[in-house]
Amino acid sequence: MDKRLPLLIVEDDAALLKQLKWSLSDHECVTASDREQAIAQVRRHTPAVVTLDLGLPPEPDTPEVGFAVLREVLALAPDTKVIVMTGQNDRANALKAVALGAYDFLAKPVEPEVLTLTLERAYRLFELQQENQRLAASSAGNTLGNLITGDAEMLRLARMTEKVAVADASVMILGESGTGKELFARALHDLSSRKRGRFVAINCAAIPETLLESELFGYEKGAFTGAARQTQGKIESAHKGTLFLDEIGDLPLALQPKLLRFLQERSIERLGGREAIAVDVRVVCATHREPKAQIAAGQFREDLYYRLAEIVLSIPPLRSRVGDTNLLAHHFVRKYTAANKRGSMSLGPDAIEAIEAHAWPGNVRELESAIKRAVIMSERNLIQANDLGLPTSEGKSAVLNLSAIRERAEREAVVRALARSNGNVTRAAELLGVSRPTLYDLMARAGLRGGDAERPEPS
Repeated sequence: MDKRLPLLIVEDDAALLKQLKWSLSDHECVTASDREQAIAQVRRHTPAVVTLDLGLPPEPDTPEVGFAVLREVLALAPDTKVIVMTGQNDRANALKAVALGAYDFLAKPVEPEVLTLTLERAYRLFELQQENQRLAASSAGNTLGNLITGDAEMLRLARMTEKVAVADASVMILGESGTGKELFARALHDLSSRKRGRFVAINCAAIPETLLESELFGYEKGAFTGAARQTQGKIESAHKGTLFLDEIGDLPLALQPKLLRFLQERSIERLGGREAIAVDVRVVCATHREPKAQIAAGQFREDLYYRLAEIVLSIPPLRSRVGDTNLLAHHFVRKYTAANKRGSMSLGPDAIEAIEAHAWPGNVRELESAIKRAVIMSERNLIQANDLGLPTSEGKSAVLNLSAIRERAEREAVVRALARSNGNVTRAAELLGVSRPTLYDLMARAGLRGGDAERPEPS
């Protein structure tokens, strides 16, 4: 078993305490029989999980001391998962404990298998939260510190962004809506030599076509009805800084030649003006559309594309980022719990599994919205799948067992090698870099047959 933080057992019945400690011998157990001992053990060990009997001295027939211990434990160690132990007919107090922040409750006498399963799920949740916090802390020292990820492709993009930022090339950021394109755009600005200048953003899809030109290029007094004074456009106001053109794929075709001319000449003319105004600005743009498909359809100028896309960053959708959905979910729970003063809140096992199973077509923006709503609306401190508006996964969570993952990967590699070699075991073994006897063993474990004539006779 991996080294874990201790399990604290709080129980005033000496015989039951001994029985629990024996049945949970796989864990590093510490014990307490009253409130004072329990709090001392929490301060000393900061346990990952606590099993807590609500009936503690000096009032073992009431749950009040147990509730007090629960509150103190969560105040001292907010991430600790507390599993409350109650009597068979004590459901009301059990639900109150969950509302106060307990992870789960079990009725006495507890079946050992049920207790073990509940503990494993609590430890898994605790470890996920700790990993999320570790990743967040490791990224806090750089400009991409707001990027919460453990995905290899996203980490590669972060490193690429750091390299690209110091160049003055135009960058196009591609990705579905809600993937975090503006986060990368701001990082490009903050890591560049232009960071003392302004970061000016404009959404090309959010402004009517009739107003977009004046928003970009500005206008002179009297240029049109209502132009009461001279006004700078977004391009001019970004001088010495960065201009972020969001949803550039929605830029009207009629405006594209004028933007191209600015990119070529690095000067603009305000509407109603005749004076060329030099502008020193770096252009970063983003779109959820596919620019090359738009070019083929005649919706986007090819020459403008190549001016804007000197460097392209493609952000993968959330559904393809390994492990990121729950890393982000835990981050958003902490963020909105603090913002709404909800105390200690966490995601239940069914919520974690439902988050992993959901495709998140709206990406990070959809996930953040779901978590924010759940934190505000949930009546419990443990967020469930239904609080997120998601169906439960009914036990179909991703396999995390390393042996199972390794076995599946080995079988897939063997199947591919045999297919490439047309069933020739000798050739397949060469492709895999193993001996023929090793390959035969792998085939046997995977339930595969073939090439039996080549198997060496036993000596």
